[in-house]
Amino acid sequence: MIGVDIVKNERIEEAVKKFGNRFLKRIYTDKELEYCNSHEATIPCLSARWACKEAVLKAFYIEFGILLRFKEIEVLGNRGRPARIVLHRKEAVEALKGREVLVSLSHERDYSVAVACIR
Repeated sequence: MIGVDIVKNERIEEAVKKFGNRFLKRIYTDKELEYCNSHEATIPCLSARWACKEAVLKAFYIEFGILLRFKEIEVLGNRGRPARIVLHRKEAVEALKGREVLVSLSHERDYSVAVACIR
């Protein structure tokens, strides 16, 4: 199953400005925030993770009927290496039954996009 999402970076920037830490802590894990805050382009990094979480959420709901929360999906990765997904919900991990969630993220000045594939 495939999920995809695209987000305008400005939308995430506005949410951060309006809601600040409340928004960030509700959506992102500490590791995600640490990673994005270490980047010069923090907003596109956050936006790409938003898009990735949405893509994973869509794929999981279609494939398994499980509606995940944003914080239950953690997008980890290092510069130059593929992102990987860590799920923080037992039901979701069990539903995979050995399958994996593959993701690809990309961002540029105005937009961020992500694709998730459960295989």
